[in-house]
Amino acid sequence: MRATRSCMAETAAGDSFAYRDASCCVFFLWAIGDASCSGGGKGTVLIVKQLCRSFREGEREHRVLDHAHAEFANAEVTAVIGRSGSGKSTLLNLISGIDRPDSGSVEVDGLDVTALAEPRLTLFRRKNIGFVYQFFNLVPTLDVEENVRLALELNGVRGAEARERTSAMLREVGLEDRAHSAVDTLSGGEQQRVAIARALVHRPPVLLADEPTGNLDEETARQVLPVLLSLARQRGATLLIVTHDAALAQAADRVLELRDGRLQEASS
Repeated sequence: MRATRSCMAETAAGDSFAYRDASCCVFFLWAIGDASCSGGGKGTVLIVKQLCRSFREGEREHRVLDHAHAEFANAEVTAVIGRSGSGKSTLLNLISGIDRPDSGSVEVDGLDVTALAEPRLTLFRRKNIGFVYQFFNLVPTLDVEENVRLALELNGVRGAEARERTSAMLREVGLEDRAHSAVDTLSGGEQQRVAIARALVHRPPVLLADEPTGNLDEETARQVLPVLLSLARQRGATLLIVTHDAALAQAADRVLELRDGRLQEASS
């Protein structure tokens, strides 16, 4: 990765890294995935067990999650819907280990993620959780190829192997010809495809998408959605999508509604 003036940034996985142009230093939330925990069967990969999470609002305690419970199978696509403020993003943060529950647990392939201490939690998240965000969260001073390759380099994959895997991933999302473009020259749909490539370049067992079409117009969302779903299914990722997009929810294998702090099958 090229370097000139450098600035330290920190990912949500707790990684610090330097990238060029200190004047553009940004902080962004980002967790990346790998296949080190994934299995090839159709069994349960992710279990959310009786999660509780509350936040203080002045003198009042607001319970966002109240014994939320659900199981997710290998390669299953699940949409989570619910009103704004119902705790959907909080749920994703708890699954990834960015936040800690007040009680309850999250298991990935039988491992209790909530019991992990640092730095093991950071290492686990870096290798096993992929994230796609509403606002892309690309590093502005890295080009397209470098943004995707960074996910590999943080996991110790460098040199020719990293370049080959990055090129293959960009080809899958239809952006091989934009590999050396600055990300701020891309359209919103192209930026989201870069974000999808970055999240999936490690073939993560769990992929979390927080409003992945929320910053796109309707036509662009229709183009990006099949890319996200098809690649996740091809790679056997368990995909959990928080969304208000009805078309996206309908494309999922099942839909859960987060209501009154609990997860339940959405009524048709």
